[in-house]
Amino acid sequence: MMRFVNFGKSMKYNFNHLNTKACLYKSLLSVLHFLLFGVNKFWIELSYFISFSVIGYLALKISSPKDASFSPQDFDIFFMSVSAVTVSSMSTVEMEVFSNAQLILLTIFMFLGGEVFTSLLGLQLMKFKRSHQIQKTENKIDRFSTDADCSTSIPTNAFDQIELGVTSQDQQLGNDQKPDSIPESGVTSFQGQESINRASDLLAFSILCYLLVVHLLGSVSISIYNSTIPSANEVLRKKGLNLITFSVFTTVSTFANCGFVPTNENMMVFKKNSGLLLIMFPQLLLGNTLYPACLRSFIWFLSKITKRSEFAYLLKNPRALGYDHLFSDLHSIFLAITVFGFILAQFVLFSLLEWHSGATAGLSAYEKLVGSLFQVVNSRHAGESVFDLSLITPAIIVLFVLMMYLPPYTSFLPIKDGKCFPATEKKTRAKRKNILDYLLFSQLTYLVLFVILICITEREKLKEDPLNFNLLSIVVEVISVIISSGYGNVGFSMGYSCGRQVKSGNNCKDASYGFAGKWSTQGKFILIIVMFFGRLKKFNTKGGKAWRLS
Repeated sequence: MMRFVNFGKSMKYNFNHLNTKACLYKSLLSVLHFLLFGVNKFWIELSYFISFSVIGYLALKISSPKDASFSPQDFDIFFMSVSAVTVSSMSTVEMEVFSNAQLILLTIFMFLGGEVFTSLLGLQLMKFKRSHQIQKTENKIDRFSTDADCSTSIPTNAFDQIELGVTSQDQQLGNDQKPDSIPESGVTSFQGQESINRASDLLAFSILCYLLVVHLLGSVSISIYNSTIPSANEVLRKKGLNLITFSVFTTVSTFANCGFVPTNENMMVFKKNSGLLLIMFPQLLLGNTLYPACLRSFIWFLSKITKRSEFAYLLKNPRALGYDHLFSDLHSIFLAITVFGFILAQFVLFSLLEWHSGATAGLSAYEKLVGSLFQVVNSRHAGESVFDLSLITPAIIVLFVLMMYLPPYTSFLPIKDGKCFPATEKKTRAKRKNILDYLLFSQLTYLVLFVILICITEREKLKEDPLNFNLLSIVVEVISVIISSGYGNVGFSMGYSCGRQVKSGNNCKDASYGFAGKWSTQGKFILIIVMFFGRLKKFNTKGGKAWRLS
């Protein structure tokens, strides 16, 4: 009898334990469902960057620096973590204080914060949401079919629309045109949600291959160069940098357009290594301004090799899956023309004004040529510097500010979907907006507000140290952080020099970190907010529309 009672108690305990697990599982599913479908995409991305910023801070805090006698302040460590995750390349401590383990951690967080990788995650999230929405609609129709009278007719095209996911695709396309159906090529007919998901998977596979190929080739090329060229290898040896870590770190940072380099002088210490600059040059473009054009070319290459109809569908309907970085062929061509046009214009003006300046002193004509080209490409929007920006003429700085202000996909585009723009376009159906959409300011307004706030926090230093703390230096620092929609931030900095102090301080020490490193804690905190804003400013492209200036 006692055994029976104990057995009953045991069964009851196990039953209650299973119920508790089931409740927790259902609660977790409810929370995940709410986060995926009930939360705005802005909050999802903001949570993503804040979470990894905190994780990065904890990881950097736990790991020990290269020099045990030097320990950066906690706020500066958090600042560096945010800068790496938002790919801003703003530094408040010198890069050479980080140990090899810390550099590896920064590499991981730069990769996780890069636009190409985050866009890949967004693509997978869109696929999941699309499948969920279609399944939900199909369930509603199943219930309607069950409850309805036999004589009630269901629209013949209802199932086709659900199967093809027309509703969700129309919202992503943003216009009234439906995606063209892919022609049958002997492989499969592109119909049904399964085929759409297959195309989404192949697009994700293409992006992943693109990432891996560029990073692998870049890391191997930099490793080979640094191991074979004595001058470059000597720099790494003197600074105690691991060859593999430096190569991977620099490749990830360059492709993600972060601008971090494991040396205190950034790329200035390699300004005579023109071969290294030329290796990094394509990485600057492949991960930034030319990414849509290069991705389309890569998909075209895969389509020719595999003959898969899904690749042909992606090329014919670049906006069908809602991936913002896949352009049409004509748009890609005009984007490439615009990118190289901006590079040429900057290069000509930079060469005319800086060829004989102090910034390029001591370099041969070939080294000046490659260095100038490398510098102007970094203004959109990587932020790696081969010249000291404080020695460059103000006219070039203003030009860099303009280039930093332009989004990466700025292009001269007199066509739309292969047709010339008509004199008057049909207005698309207005989307529902809430009151916050009308209260948002324009991006230029936020830029001015952030500059004003930083001028307030640093007002004492603006009076005491006007040559270092001047308005142009602050504007460059803020614009290089807040600009570059989607691709993070430029990270150019005018730096700080004790020699420019009006009143020489006994405790002043030149440092190689950015100008923001000399700011107050309040100023740095505002700059952290600017980093997040700059990384997520794509959600405010329509801000300020409610204002009328005339």
